[in-house]
Amino acid sequence: MTTHTWQGRTAVITGAASGFGLETALLAARQGMNVVMADVMMEALGEAVSQVQALGAPVLSLRCDVRHAADIEAMGAATLARFGAPHLVFNNAGVGAGGLIWEHTARDWDWVMGVNVMGVAHGVRVFTPMMLAAEKADPGYSGHIVNTASMAGLVNMPNMGVYNVSKHAVVALSETLYQDLRLVSDRVHAHVLCPYFVPTGIAHSERARPQDAQEQGRKATASQRVAQGLIEKAVASGRVTAADVAQFVFDALEADRFYIYSHPKALAPVTTRAQEIVSATNPSDPYRDRPELGQQLRAALRR
Repeated sequence: MTTHTWQGRTAVITGAASGFGLETALLAARQGMNVVMADVMMEALGEAVSQVQALGAPVLSLRCDVRHAADIEAMGAATLARFGAPHLVFNNAGVGAGGLIWEHTARDWDWVMGVNVMGVAHGVRVFTPMMLAAEKADPGYSGHIVNTASMAGLVNMPNMGVYNVSKHAVVALSETLYQDLRLVSDRVHAHVLCPYFVPTGIAHSERARPQDAQEQGRKATASQRVAQGLIEKAVASGRVTAADVAQFVFDALEADRFYIYSHPKALAPVTTRAQEIVSATNPSDPYRDRPELGQQLRAALRR
C-alpha cells in the first residue's frame, strides 16, 4: 500500500469527453493534477474541458483518434512539452459493438480493434518509455498505466462478437505489460479496469464512428439490433456510476492493485470459465441461472 501525492502531477486520459474518462479527469483535477484530455468527439470534449478547468486544473486538450499511431505520438510529444512525463496514463477510449461474430464486416473489425486494442497498444508504446526515463531521472517519480478492458475481457457472452475479442486482447496486453514492467522497473505500474454495466456513452458508440470506418447504406443485422437493445437496457440500469468507477481507479493506484472491478460480485462467471478451461469442459450456458434471458435471445435471433 502506497500513498500518492497527486498535487502537481499529470494525468493523460483518452476517451476523456464522457464516461470513465471525464469522471477520472474531474477527480484528477480535484486532486490538483494537470490533465491531458483527448477524444474524437470535439464538441463533447470542449464541454468536458470546461468542467475540468472550472476546478482550477491546467488542461491540455487534443483531438485524438487512438486508432492512429501518429495521433498518440503527437499527444505524447505535446504532453512532454507542456507538463513533462505523465504520472498517470489512462488508455480508456473504447467503443462497443454487438451481434453474431460472423456478421461483423471488415470495417467493423478494423474500427473496434483499432480503437479498443490498438488505441491501448499505441498508448503503451508511446508513454511507457517516457515514464521509465522519468523514473530513472527522478528518484521520487512513480507512474501508473491503466488500460480499460471490460468484464467482456474475462468471459465471453454470446452475441457480443468483436467486442469480446477486443477486450480479451486488452486484458492480455495489460497482464503482459504488468509482468514486463516488473522485469525493469520498481515504480512504474500497470493496471487493467474491467467494468461491468455502468451508465456511460458506450451504448451509443456509433455516433463516434469516424467517416473512414462507416459504410454508406449498410443496415444493422437482426443480431446487431438485438445486441444494441440489450446493451442499452443493461447499461441504463447500472447502479454503479462512472464517478464511482473513477474513484475505484484511484483507490487501486493507492493499493497498487492490478485488477480493477466495478462489480466484484459479478465475477462468478469468470470462476466458471477458468474451471472449464482447466477441466477441458465445453463452455456452459451463460444463462443457466437466468434461463428466460437465454430463451428470449434465442427466440429473437431465430425469428
